[in-house]
Amino acid sequence: MGPVRGEVIGFRDHLTIMYPFHPITGIRSGSGARLVRSSRYLRVGTELLGRVVNAHGKCIDHQPQPVMRDRVQRSQISPGAFERRPIEQLLSTGVRAIDGMLACGRGGRIGIFSGAGVGKSVLLGMMSRYTVADVNVIGLVGERGREVSEFIERDLGPAGLEKSVIVVATSDEPAIVRMHAAQTATAVAEYFREQGKHVLLMLDSLTRFAMAQREIGLAAGEPPATRGYPPSTFSLLPQLLERAGSKGEGSITGFYSVLVEGDDLNEPISDAVRGLLDGHFVLSRSLANQAHYPAIDVLESLSRLMPQVVSGEEVANAATIRDLLAAYREHEDLITIGAYRPGSNRRVDVAIAMRDDIHKFLKQSPDERCDVASVQETLLALAAKCRAQLSAPTPVPTGTASG
Repeated sequence: MGPVRGEVIGFRDHLTIMYPFHPITGIRSGSGARLVRSSRYLRVGTELLGRVVNAHGKCIDHQPQPVMRDRVQRSQISPGAFERRPIEQLLSTGVRAIDGMLACGRGGRIGIFSGAGVGKSVLLGMMSRYTVADVNVIGLVGERGREVSEFIERDLGPAGLEKSVIVVATSDEPAIVRMHAAQTATAVAEYFREQGKHVLLMLDSLTRFAMAQREIGLAAGEPPATRGYPPSTFSLLPQLLERAGSKGEGSITGFYSVLVEGDDLNEPISDAVRGLLDGHFVLSRSLANQAHYPAIDVLESLSRLMPQVVSGEEVANAATIRDLLAAYREHEDLITIGAYRPGSNRRVDVAIAMRDDIHKFLKQSPDERCDVASVQETLLALAAKCRAQLSAPTPVPTGTASG
């Protein structure tokens, strides 16, 4: 067997701890080791567009390896606080529920919180095809091998792949390779940002990145802190996320998927990441079970950047719809069993009457692209209709409660 490459992850007494990049079959106690390099560089260039690469930046799509002259370090320091421009420009994602209710800004960082099987990959595919950006960099960290080709062919498509760089580390690869994949995707995005490009960085998923660091940290001898995660995991997350954002003429807008274990939004990684991001979208299993796609739970989701990138009128329109969604949810049990008495609460009456129109606005098929102007026009008309019903005279309650 040939030499096995790895990376130093720590020291114990007079010993150096190394984590291998490949299976260690044939290695035994006493095998020699030598230092190859002290830091890891990646070859980068526009030749990467339309290509699929591994965590080390090598193309794995069975096409010739491109010749690239530029090099970047995989792990870089994030831009300083005063190097960042204020986020004031709206980012069009082409997804109606996002652009209308949860508007994002160019250079922001958004989390997509989701359990398994609720449409996360489809939503990421829609955003990669429809978002207005010069370059897409998509990091698939810990994905099943089958899903990689399916995402590229089915969700991304030829049009999306043409302006994208895909960085892949499948679930069977060592933890350190999975961790490097996230860092490589971010480094590639930083390279294009330095060229003055507006980059869309999508990392799927941040949870698997954290799990990989957990394996590495425990192997290095760190004590488990929260649900088995060592302290290094929670220090590495902000180091990765802070690398996105605006710098110079370019920007990186980051969308990071977070796998919610047991649909618990307060599990350690979800809880830690929420405070580091500029907003989050929550995908609801309940909505997915109702064939409501994208299954974005507007009430559980938040965009802190929305007031900075859209007008006050558009914020008010979204707030009107959100208020009616909240009114329906508060009384959903009574409505479902027929115990709600029409006319007893004007907000709830309007929420019931407008529910189908609101859900029609929030639903969207994967092959449908929506531009910002049409979304805002539709939302304005919908909000105006809701306000008209809210301001109408309240009818006298009739009938009796059932059940």
